[in-house]
This record gives sequence, C-alpha cells and structure tokens, in this order.
Amino acid sequence: MDERLDVRPSPLAGRWYPANPQVLAQRIDEYLAFASPPRFEGEIVGIIAPHAGHQYSGPVAAYAYSLLQGKSFDLVAVLAPQHRPYFAAYVTSAHQAYETPLGIVPIDQAALKALEQQLINEVGESVKRVRADEEHSLEIHLPFLQRVLGSFQLLPLMIGSDQPQSLRVLGIALAEVLQGKSALIVASTDLSHFYPQPLAEKLDREMLHRMEKFDPLYFLQAEIEGKGFACGRSAVAAAMWAAKELGADRIQVLHYATSGDVTGDYHEVVGYGAAVILRSNPSVN
Repeated sequence: MDERLDVRPSPLAGRWYPANPQVLAQRIDEYLAFASPPRFEGEIVGIIAPHAGHQYSGPVAAYAYSLLQGKSFDLVAVLAPQHRPYFAAYVTSAHQAYETPLGIVPIDQAALKALEQQLINEVGESVKRVRADEEHSLEIHLPFLQRVLGSFQLLPLMIGSDQPQSLRVLGIALAEVLQGKSALIVASTDLSHFYPQPLAEKLDREMLHRMEKFDPLYFLQAEIEGKGFACGRSAVAAAMWAAKELGADRIQVLHYATSGDVTGDYHEVVGYGAAVILRSNPSVN
C-alpha cells in the first residue's frame, strides 16, 4: 500500500472493537465461526448488517459476513447513516483511505467522483467531504470486510436525508457506478433503540418483515407510522433501490437478536438484524 496516502485514522479501535490486530482478527473469526445462516439461493448483491460495537452487534453481523467468505469483490459500497449533523444529504471521507488495526482500505476515488457527478446531474447535490469524522456506522463494518474479503476498494457514503426521492436518486446513481463491476453493497443499520424486549421484538419484527418485502417506500413508511424503527433506514432504502437496478429481486433475513441477549438486561434493548440481498438471475448485471 502507498504510504503517501492520506489516511483517516480509526477513532473506534480500542473502543468499539479491539485495537490489537490479533485480538480483533480472532474475535471476528469467532463470530464468523459461530454464525449459522440459513440456506439461500441466488447471487449476493448486498448485505444489511448492524453497526453497534462488535461485542453487541458482531455476532449478528457475522451472519451476513459469513456468506462472503471465499468470495471476492473489487469494490464495496458501504451506505451508512449520519449520527452527527453534517448538514448535507450525502457525506464521504475527505481522506484517501480508511485505517483499522487490520490495515488500510483505499477509497475508490474514480467511483466516488462518478457517483457525485450523477448526483449533481440528477438533484444538484454534491458529496460533502469531511476530515477525521467520527462516524461509527460506516467504519464498524471495515474489519469484517477486511477479514472476509482481504483487499478491496471502498466507496463510503454517509446519508443525511430520509427523503424518498433523494434516496431513490442515490440508489439509481450508485447502481450506474457499480454496473458491470465486481461490487458489493453494504447497508448499515440497527433497529429499535431502548424499548423493553417484548416491544422491541414487535417493532423489529415489523421492520424485518418490510425489509423482506423489498419495497423501499414501504420500508421507510414504517417509522412514519410508528410501527418500526431503524436508524439506518435511509441507507437500507437507498441500497434497495440500487440493488433493484442491478437485478436483485429478493431480501432474506438471516438473524435477529438484541443487546439484551449480550448484556442480560432486557429492560432497554437495541435491536440488530442481518440480511442478504439476492439476485436470482446472475446474467442481469
């Protein structure tokens, strides 16, 4: 790797996941070994996985990442929500690469520029560059990706809009950039936050049901109706629109759990779900 790259250092290592590379690799391998996802049919276009600290959401995320073992992708687009006010619909890193204890992940600058040009043409929105951001919802996935894929280039995007038109345009633009490439979409989201376990399960069950319906508008509507919640709903909806453009026709939920399953405290839990986005006809892309 070119040491002259401008690299974003990790603000999460040692807090959200282990800073020691050997410990981090071993922990992820344990999560992957323990995961037992159901059988599925079709070609993987993308995955949906949670973004809490690895000790909480890692066992669930592993259900999605375990499906990627033995596969390779040249480009991985990670769509994540913004947990800080960047005052922009679309945000990315101003650096040339991300760093985790497992190494450097370069950003595909050409793909990023192509995506931005599409967004400027369609909605007049550029992609805001931010230096040294502390967004966890995107970086938290990188060690898993590094462990299962090895080397790849990254297309990172943090989404600050929940407007369906903005998300649909983003999805279609992303599909245009990924078309014909060996690419994977990762949508980052947790589910309900800080409800008692029985209510959390009810809300999350509805959200996962809508996820499997593979209808972005129906999925987004759940929060408006108060029937389900997902902090990364915009990322999931945009991923759905992109995946549909790339020929995907099905989403299969792989696993669900809550923070209570880790902590033993079921009074206020956070829900985590993992899913895979599939294409029945591999010749479409």
